[in-house]
This record gives sequence, structure tokens and C-alpha cells, in this order.
Amino acid sequence: MGMSASGLQDQFNGIVVRSYADADCGVVGGLFSDGLLAGQIPVNDTGDDIEDVPGTYLTDEGNHFWVAQIDGRARGMIGVVRRGDHVGEIRRLRVEKGWQDSPVAARLVEAAIEHCRHHGFLKVVFNTRYDSREEPGAVEGLFDRFAFQHTRTKNVQGKELLEFYLDLYRDPQQP
Repeated sequence: MGMSASGLQDQFNGIVVRSYADADCGVVGGLFSDGLLAGQIPVNDTGDDIEDVPGTYLTDEGNHFWVAQIDGRARGMIGVVRRGDHVGEIRRLRVEKGWQDSPVAARLVEAAIEHCRHHGFLKVVFNTRYDSREEPGAVEGLFDRFAFQHTRTKNVQGKELLEFYLDLYRDPQQP
């Protein structure tokens, strides 16, 4: 599915993935806060990028930030940050709680991967945390769908940190 400047349209679900706009500041901050485990920002994460999305994600063409809308209302978000010449890092994937079982996250990841391909990245990395008392199945299922490889799981302050990567120079169907 192609991406235009205006966004990625899912005709079946009414999901529009579009670039961040200044009017999204409040909803992006809310999605970020709602997605924090136990309401706490991790020690190695300041959250400064969410306070300055344009400065962090929209000044370098290798970086970008999207919002997913349904019926004109933001339901999810995702960002990509360039890590060196050939690596893009997916950051801040969040979907409003009532929409987490919908295709919103998949559409956001699709937009991020397409962006990374367009900018010549060879690899996409993604880290996600979850409470070790919960199952990471939904996250792993989403990334399996896009052929991300689970690199490792680390325990950080009682939370599990899952690390994934996707090689863009390989055909995911090839072993």
C-alpha cells in the first residue's frame, strides 16, 4: 500500500496515518502518558522527545512522527529516529487502550517501515517494555507479522525489555 504526503488510508477500517501536526501535541502527550508502565518514565528515558516532537522528529528527513486517526480522532502514534547512516529506530508506538485490538498499530508500523525503506535504511530496531507478570504476545505477534526478529529480552527494574530488529535488505521470505 503506497503512502502519499497526506497519509496512508486503510479503506476498510477508516484508519488514516498522517504526519504529526502541532494540533496533535495534547493527544500525543496523553497517549505517551497512558502507555507508561505503572505511570513511570523509565530511568533511561526522559520523554523530552514528546515535549518537542517537531524538534526531535521533523527536522531531519530520516526522522518522522505519525498519528493514526479514525473518524478524525487520533487513536495512535509512532516515530522513527535515524540511528547512524543505515539504521532507523521505531519509537513511541502507542495505541489508545480501546483500539489496541484493532489494526491501528499495524498501520503505524507499516508507515514507519515504508519510511525507513524510502530513506535507505538497512535495518529497523525496536525496543519495548512490558510488565513481567504480563504476556508479551500482542507485541510479539505484531512484530512477527512484519518479520521482525526478537534479538533478546532483558530484565530492567522488574520490567522486561524486548529488543527486535528487521533487516530491510533481505527478503523476509528467505531463510
